[in-house]
Amino acid sequence: MRKIRTLVVDDEPLARARILKQLEQFEYITVIGECKNGREALTQIKTYKPDLVFLDIQMPDLTGFDVLENESIKPLPFIIFVTAYDHYAIKAFNVHAVDYLLKPYDDERFVQALEHAKEQILLKDASFLHKKMVRILDEYQYQQSDELTAIEVKEKAMTKLINVNDIYWIEAEGNYLKINLENRRHLIRQTMQNIESQLDKTMFIRVHRSILVNQLYIRNVKYKGNNQYVFNLKNEVKLMSSRSYKEDVVHYLEGKEP
Repeated sequence: MRKIRTLVVDDEPLARARILKQLEQFEYITVIGECKNGREALTQIKTYKPDLVFLDIQMPDLTGFDVLENESIKPLPFIIFVTAYDHYAIKAFNVHAVDYLLKPYDDERFVQALEHAKEQILLKDASFLHKKMVRILDEYQYQQSDELTAIEVKEKAMTKLINVNDIYWIEAEGNYLKINLENRRHLIRQTMQNIESQLDKTMFIRVHRSILVNQLYIRNVKYKGNNQYVFNLKNEVKLMSSRSYKEDVVHYLEGKEP
């Protein structure tokens, strides 16, 4: 396994020295630094982004909780609190500490806390790897398929892929298209004609010059009159077809008959 990058924070030199000495016996630990107060801890966590921090609670300038509440170090590393005060235990777990070492603790309790932290870090790594592999697979399928299987969108200045199976409907808006998911939407610069030509014809139905609907999410269709139909989607959205697409809608409905 990869090394767990670890930071030790305690205002008592002897307490820091003991933790550092105990960590020497674990090959999977790399100590990246030690801090004698909360301000140093803030700087080193922001700079070095450790996986694990042994964190004292009661320190003269900033408490361990003050450190963790600072928005500049989000997301937080895994935390093992080390303190002589047991009344902080509930608050410690409220900030998602993986363990709580109450001084004086013995070697067995230290190992137990460290092993617990290692398990949580491995689970996080495995989850990250799984998400990365899924993303790579999606990108590969997107590049290899003749039909469009995913659509690139921008979200918070980042490019991501939206699986077409997750799209409820697509709606034209000027020179753009709204890609509507269950409860989110994305705007892309694309034409309806171009995107329709790339999508699976057995999945998406054109019901209006400006609307493509994913058949997976159609709950029912009601005749409105005047050759128009209302498509009720599974997320409670209602879409109206136009008269010029009556034949497409009727063909869809006939294919649904038992």
